[in-house]
Amino acid sequence: MPIRYFIKQWLLPPGLLLLLLGAAWWLRRTRPRLAALCFALGLGGLWLMSLPLTVQQTARLLETEPALEPGEWANLGRRADAIVVLGAGRERGDPAWAGADQPTPTALERLRFAARLAKASGLPVLTSGGLHYGTPPSEARLMADSLSEDFGVQVKWREEASRTTWENAQLTAALLQPLGVRRVVVVTQAWHMQRSRWSFEQAGFTVVPAPVGFLGRDPARPFAGLLPESRSVWQNGQLLNEMAGLAGYRLFY
Repeated sequence: MPIRYFIKQWLLPPGLLLLLLGAAWWLRRTRPRLAALCFALGLGGLWLMSLPLTVQQTARLLETEPALEPGEWANLGRRADAIVVLGAGRERGDPAWAGADQPTPTALERLRFAARLAKASGLPVLTSGGLHYGTPPSEARLMADSLSEDFGVQVKWREEASRTTWENAQLTAALLQPLGVRRVVVVTQAWHMQRSRWSFEQAGFTVVPAPVGFLGRDPARPFAGLLPESRSVWQNGQLLNEMAGLAGYRLFY
């Protein structure tokens, strides 16, 4: 896992763009034209990654599932048998919580929405997410604890072994389908929903998408989204990783 993570970080922006800038410096005397090209690509790519407008336009390619309207929440019990919340990492050893790991802000956004859906529909909840580098507790356990303690929702099942979205789906199927659960509400980020829905449908589920955290919406932005922002670099990195994952899943699975 660490080797795969290391390689991925350098093959995708911003790692790839930093390699281009490094290559430009290395080649500046021996291959000045190639160095100029590497510099332009690296610097131009970093500039594009820093723009909110790039986030918005890229997200629109991924966020193809519409949001669930609040009026639909109470009727989810007619369309599904359970709610599945996908893991989104953890914050390691937060001193504010006596050094205990906590769900990331992205995970908490999913948990909050899943809690609202569970209370409105009465559907049981499954949390899905395994260990980080073999270190307990699992993401599923962290999310289940947060749902109980922070949102007053008890989790019925935990899938605690998955490391990828594909494994989220396959291991959730192994847990739920023998119990007759074949229709699930999947809660994840809007930009992650295409890959999630495809994975769960490949695992034999009928999926009701419940996307949250839309990035492609069109709020008024200063300077039309052309002013660099530090947050956009991270968001664009997430979106590019998602696009690579979506292509890779369809190719390899």
